[in-house]
Amino acid sequence: MSDIPGMVHPDLQSLPKIADRMTFLYLERCKLKREDSAIIVIDDQGSVFVPAAAISVLLLGPGTEITHRAMELIGDAGVTVIWVGEHGVRFYAGGRPLTHRASLLQKQAELVSNQKAHLEVVRNMYAMRFPNEDVSTLTMQQLRGREGARVRAAYRKAAKEYNIEWDGRDYDPENFESGTPVNQALTAGNVCLYGLAHAVIFALGCSAGLGFVHVGHENSFVYDIADLYKAEIVIPLAFEVAAQDPPDLPSVMRRRVRDRMVEANLLERMVKDIKYLLKESQEAQDTQDAQDALYLWDNARDVLPGGRSY
Repeated sequence: MSDIPGMVHPDLQSLPKIADRMTFLYLERCKLKREDSAIIVIDDQGSVFVPAAAISVLLLGPGTEITHRAMELIGDAGVTVIWVGEHGVRFYAGGRPLTHRASLLQKQAELVSNQKAHLEVVRNMYAMRFPNEDVSTLTMQQLRGREGARVRAAYRKAAKEYNIEWDGRDYDPENFESGTPVNQALTAGNVCLYGLAHAVIFALGCSAGLGFVHVGHENSFVYDIADLYKAEIVIPLAFEVAAQDPPDLPSVMRRRVRDRMVEANLLERMVKDIKYLLKESQEAQDTQDAQDALYLWDNARDVLPGGRSY
């Protein structure tokens, strides 16, 4: 097998820093092939070359096809590949995370496991919802009450604006059709938000299951992050779409949420917000890019360099 032609695998040190790469590249309805050291993307409008080492995360939407040789180059370049719905509104599957290091995941686990630090992250999450209020001394119960009041107010405001009767959130996961048009739109929109949040969390190497407000579910952290944007993105659109009463309401709602997330640069905001909540500094990001990924745990000195005999 050694005589098969191909590019030499790059060392980790020779790859561009994550901060110097593009952020996320979304593609749909095209075919990805490999030509020399670049990926060629082909659709009915023509073709374009994309240097694999310049991509951080590749989101493959509906209608994409990718060859094995292209995946080989993408893997060598350390690119994260995620299969998603239109513009990330579903998370279907993913390859390896963007980073070789587990520092952000370790930080997430550390914060989740310490009650004081855990509560601080929750307060920061709520502070993002209440930018003009001091929530630093509120208990978990007070925070939940404040958030419940905020969401109910957002529902009432949207219901009044679009002249829709609102009897509260009512969602049966086993019977989507039983919900009112507004509840159907809310459910369809929330699923889109969960898909994008899941893709970003995976790409950053975090755990979808280690949540702070939500716990115990495999997607707890996904729900935490999505909740930061529901009142901004999903709730107003749900009432607007329900008022229009389109023939295929769920499909219309998904497309509207998709477009709104793009307009709001939500993907980039999620990346920044997750790093802020998990307290990753720029210095830590630079260190992550510069250092080797493998260490040995030591109870006296924290970590030791790997790759040597002790």
